[in-house]
Amino acid sequence: QVQLVESGGGLVQAGGSLRLSCAASGGAFSNYAMGWFRQAPGKEREVVARISGSGSSTYYADSVKGRFTVSRDNAKNTVYLQMNSLKPEDTAVYYCAARWGAALTGRLGRDYPYWGQGTHVTVSS
Repeated sequence: QVQLVESGGGLVQAGGSLRLSCAASGGAFSNYAMGWFRQAPGKEREVVARISGSGSSTYYADSVKGRFTVSRDNAKNTVYLQMNSLKPEDTAVYYCAARWGAALTGRLGRDYPYWGQGTHVTVSS
């Protein structure tokens, strides 16, 4: 069973950047596909980005495409979310999640059994 701990959230002005990290422990990290999700106040959780076990395949939600980049360092058991050109509508709690299987499958939150505690991102206008 894998444990996940996110970090890197904070307050940033619109147009700024943040990099979120998610450190994993307790499993063979490269065998897990990873996802970043977010939930804004009063809204449903939504997928932001996903990455395969090797890092060779990625997926982005349309709302972040071209602004966010997901990557992973399997030697460090860590997945990252680089967020550039941030907008106020990016304000949310961001979660990383893991599912067994290295392929880029699992489009929904319910496909991921392992979750971090979340990190807050606030973008001011």
